[in-house]
Amino acid sequence: MKKLEGKVAVVTGGARDIGQAISIKLAKEGAKVVVNYFDDEKGAEATVNEIKSLGGEAISVYADATKQEDIDNLVAETKNAFGDKVDILVNVAGGLFARKTIEEMDVDFYNLLMDVNFKSVFLVTKAFKPMLNKGGSVINFSSQAARDGGGPGASLYAASKGAVMTYTRSLAKEFGPQGIRVNALSPGMIATKFHDDFTKDEVRSKVAAGTPLRREGEANEVADLVAYLASDEASFLTGNNVDINGGLAFS
Repeated sequence: MKKLEGKVAVVTGGARDIGQAISIKLAKEGAKVVVNYFDDEKGAEATVNEIKSLGGEAISVYADATKQEDIDNLVAETKNAFGDKVDILVNVAGGLFARKTIEEMDVDFYNLLMDVNFKSVFLVTKAFKPMLNKGGSVINFSSQAARDGGGPGASLYAASKGAVMTYTRSLAKEFGPQGIRVNALSPGMIATKFHDDFTKDEVRSKVAAGTPLRREGEANEVADLVAYLASDEASFLTGNNVDINGGLAFS
């Protein structure tokens, strides 16, 4: 039997890269998946089509995870498709947007980074909390940047991901008595569009060479870890921030 058979999962930022890999992996393990997207409708459609081709069930739903009205619609569409219960919530949505020094930043940039990376986790988790039951699992996305401060020009990104890390620990305490687990992942250098856009090739090569495994990670490796944390196999794991970086940095 598949480890997530009969469960319902919601994945924010589920249309591409790590989010897409997670959506497909959860479906392969038997979950019905709500693929949330913001600016990649084609990616969301492709993700849903891939899941359906594998015999799974999925829908795609547009929502800006920083806006309450969009999140309310995401909840409504989830209920319409799969009922009133959600077993797995994966908060992947986030972004760096640009590398800036403090001299180059303004309040609007601060608000953008904090809203997309942290406010989104707060709003989405709060909205879906009434649908999470005993045995439910929330998985947030922090970053290695939260541990080491990030690369050049990523201070606000690192700070926002640090907030996610701390918030995860707090929610684990709050949700635990109700049988709901809350964990976070901190990916290191994963081969995705994120690094295609914001990390120079020579930096990527240097980081990979400095990693004990001598390579970047793959999105599917992150997805495998999410599927484990979402399953009953991880039933006594909560409040953890799990590093997945090939040994580049340790907890």
